[in-house]
Amino acid sequence: MIPFFKAHACGNDFLVVTEGAAAGRDWAELTRALCARNTGVGADGVEFFSWTGAKSGRIRLHNADGSVAEISGNGTRCVAAWMSSMISAKTGDELRIETDAGLRACRINRVDSTVGYSVDVTTGMGIPSARPKTVKLANGKQVDGIAVSMGNPHFVIAVDDVDFKVAGESWENVGSEICVHPDFPNQTNVEFVRVLSPSEIEIRIFERGVGPTTSSGTGTSASATAAVAFHNCTSPLHVVAPGGAQTVVWNGTGSELELTGPATLIARGEAWIK
Repeated sequence: MIPFFKAHACGNDFLVVTEGAAAGRDWAELTRALCARNTGVGADGVEFFSWTGAKSGRIRLHNADGSVAEISGNGTRCVAAWMSSMISAKTGDELRIETDAGLRACRINRVDSTVGYSVDVTTGMGIPSARPKTVKLANGKQVDGIAVSMGNPHFVIAVDDVDFKVAGESWENVGSEICVHPDFPNQTNVEFVRVLSPSEIEIRIFERGVGPTTSSGTGTSASATAAVAFHNCTSPLHVVAPGGAQTVVWNGTGSELELTGPATLIARGEAWIK
């Protein structure tokens, strides 16, 4: 039996499993079993957690396919929600979470326990880097975008089409090809950005190791970085994904990006896993 908590951030769902509960198991295999939508609990990934202090912890993320990821912004926020519930955190409390992409500070802006348990969190996402890049597809077409690092890799493509098509292809098809493109030896997350105004963008996300997702914290951050640095958008930037909106504050090259959004605990339980 594997005890777990389940949480989501704008529909991007994660399981929190303590390292103690997962001891002696193959985490990749365990993740695939837990995340299976029809035969498991169902999630986009598992955050394996250990406490390092009264308000601090260490997480290691496995995507739904079992692959290891450096960080998930939404996954980190889901862990912050779980930690907050465990220690009865108050507004203004800061939780410190160590990830494979570095330390992330999560400030609790609001706690709502009237129905279930939800928090609003501002997370320091580190200092992004971004550069233009062109990727050649298998059909010979070239796609211009921005390669962004948020501690994990992203390729951000600006689109004008309301359906987010690129070179006449659906964003899902283009995302699936670029995700595993030889230009990205460790694969990459792919975001598609439509600028609605200087202060608002809309995005679609093809997540490495998962596929299309309703939201992504690092994807939101990478999209905002590209929009501010290369597409005349301004901070703070409202970023709308299918699962909901988040807000990014970023003052440009060399400064840390801050991401604000919600996270909600969904369930807790135990899973029968062989």
